[in-house]
Amino acid sequence: MTYPHSERPIVGVPLETASNERRVALVPEIVAKLTTLGVDVLVQAGAGAAAGFSDSSYVEKGARLEQAVLGVADILLKVQPPTGDEATQMKEGSVLIGLLQPYTNGEGIKALAARRVTAFSMELMPRITRAQPMDALSAMSTIAGYKAVLIAAARLPKFFPLLMTAAGTVTPARVFVIGAGVAGLQAIGTARRLGATVEAYDTRPAVKEQVESLGAKFAALGLDTREAEDKSGYAKAQSEEFYKKQQEMMSKWLATSDVVITTALVPGQRAPVLITEEMVKGMRPGSVIVDLAAEQAGNCALTEPGREVIKHGVLIVGTTNLPSTLPYHASQMYARTVTNFLSHLLKEGRIHLDLDDELTRGPLVTHQGRIVHPAVQGALGAGVEVS
Repeated sequence: MTYPHSERPIVGVPLETASNERRVALVPEIVAKLTTLGVDVLVQAGAGAAAGFSDSSYVEKGARLEQAVLGVADILLKVQPPTGDEATQMKEGSVLIGLLQPYTNGEGIKALAARRVTAFSMELMPRITRAQPMDALSAMSTIAGYKAVLIAAARLPKFFPLLMTAAGTVTPARVFVIGAGVAGLQAIGTARRLGATVEAYDTRPAVKEQVESLGAKFAALGLDTREAEDKSGYAKAQSEEFYKKQQEMMSKWLATSDVVITTALVPGQRAPVLITEEMVKGMRPGSVIVDLAAEQAGNCALTEPGREVIKHGVLIVGTTNLPSTLPYHASQMYARTVTNFLSHLLKEGRIHLDLDDELTRGPLVTHQGRIVHPAVQGALGAGVEVS
């Protein structure tokens, strides 16, 4: 299937309106790449300002500026999901690529289907080799893991590195990272560069080598984790009995740690609770937990999404949308993944949908008035037909 039929399709980049969102879906350096693919680029005035990209920098690279782009774009590139009002303004039958929060944004997904928008959610990109340059989640997780350590270092009432001073020796901080995916590995590397002693745990024993290659110690809990990963490479939810045993085994690591960074997420589900209130009580006063799963209710039972709270003498950081706190590089990285995916879809200046291709089918959420992604249908409890 190939469309639209206009001479040169318009790629639109709107100003993000979500609270505390400073990223932009396209950066000036990539505009020329898109125009050579046979499309025109339209950027809403001010869209890149919060990320450090001026309107003039887009124009210099070949984009056009407009006060509104939602109603004229054939292909819309976004970071956050469109609001209900934005969805109604979109061109009927247009294409949308963004982080659409498909499992929790039920009304938004239904609104896109009703508008007959062909919507691709970057969170659903399959974990296959061909998709690596389009893996927006991994790109954003890199930023989150890095920033989590900086937050912890700023909040911890101790130095991170070993210091030999005339006033005596300062021992290094002990950091425990739970989850050695992209965010966890970046946190490990950053904490090590700051001089901390780092230990890490993951349900997947295969990552032990990666953890140790970064200079950290792998915490072996002795649990059966053979079914911890699904065939697409994402973590699978485990039984309540498994999580209870895991909590018991991890308690001793938490009790001796100054900083704990949690990164465990299961797509489409509440984040698993890995740290109970009792485990927090057993931690040292002044310790810091940075919960990177806060947007999905958190890996710590006491996490309050969007807030920093002190419970039992421990600071628990539930800051959400960490990539937006480094908007310049976050926008660069996100824009590259989005445009790599768009380049995959474009054939001679037209969007070509090959639904037999896993790379095209995997992130596709709505098409021709229907919610077409099976997992999203199940999560939203939505009927397939929306229009």
